[in-house]
Amino acid sequence: MSNVAYINEVTAEKQAYADQSQLKTYYDSKNKIGWFLMKGAPRPSFTLRLLDDISQYLENVKVEMDETDGEKYDYLVVGSDVEGVFNLGGDLELFKKYIQNRNRDGLFAYAKKCIDILYQNMFHYNLDLTTISLIQGDALGGGFEAALSSNVIIAERGVKMGLPEVLFNLFPGMGAYSLLSRRIGFAEAEKMILSGSLYTAEQLYEMGVVDILAEKGEGEVAVYRYIKNASRANNTFRSMQKLKDICNQVSYEELLNIAKVWTDAALKLSPKDLRMMERLVRRQNTRVEAKA
Repeated sequence: MSNVAYINEVTAEKQAYADQSQLKTYYDSKNKIGWFLMKGAPRPSFTLRLLDDISQYLENVKVEMDETDGEKYDYLVVGSDVEGVFNLGGDLELFKKYIQNRNRDGLFAYAKKCIDILYQNMFHYNLDLTTISLIQGDALGGGFEAALSSNVIIAERGVKMGLPEVLFNLFPGMGAYSLLSRRIGFAEAEKMILSGSLYTAEQLYEMGVVDILAEKGEGEVAVYRYIKNASRANNTFRSMQKLKDICNQVSYEELLNIAKVWTDAALKLSPKDLRMMERLVRRQNTRVEAKA
C-alpha cells in the first residue's frame, strides 16, 4: 500500500473541530486520536494566546474523557500548522518587555503557564492515553522542550532541534534539563544546553532523544504505524508507559523551582544580552516572512 493510500485509510474518520486563533485541532474517531497543531502569531512561538489555546483544548479533552469513561482518546498528538517549523520557543519579544520593565511576576507567570502544560503532557494528563510529539519542522528552545515532554517523539529526517538560549546568556528554564537528563544523562544534557548547538533529527535519534525517525514528509505515516504496532501488543505498550512513569519521575516542584531560577536569571540579562535577543526575534520574523 502506498503512503498516500495508507494515510487516506487510517485518517478516514478525522474530523475538524472549531479552530482557535493559534491552534488547529482534529479528532480521528477511528483511531481515537486528538490532533492539535500549533500556529502561533506573529511568529510560531509560544505566545500567551497559544498557551491559553492549548490549555483550553486540553481541558476540553479531560471533560470529554470524563464524559465517556475514558474511552474517547487513546492518543494526543501535538504538531505544527506552520511549514518547516514545529515551534521556535518562548516569546522573546514578550521576555524583553518584561525584563526591561523589571516585571518578575509576568516572567514567572509565563514560565508557570509553560510548565503547567509540559508537566501534564509528560504524565498524559492523568489519563489512560499516550502523548506524541510529531516534529516535521525545526524545534528550538521552548519548542524543543515541549517536544521532549511527550511520551513518544517522532521526528522527520532533516529537521533541526536545539537550545539556543545560551546565545543571549540564559538557559532553557521550562523542563529541558529535567527531561534531557532522564533520556541521555546529566552530563550530555548539560553539554547540549551550554553549547547552544542545533542537532539534526538523525543525530538526536542516535543519541536516544528521538524515539522514531521518519522519512521526510512521512511523519504522519509514522504516527499511524506506531499506533498500529502498539495496538498489536496493547497490554505491553501500556504497561511500558506505566513503567516509564514510575522510573522517570519529574516532580512539579522540580520544574517550578527551575522556573524560579530561570526568572531570576532573566532579570539579570544585560543590555547586550537583550540586543542579541532582539536579533533572534528579527531572524525569526525574517524566516516566517520568507515562508509566507
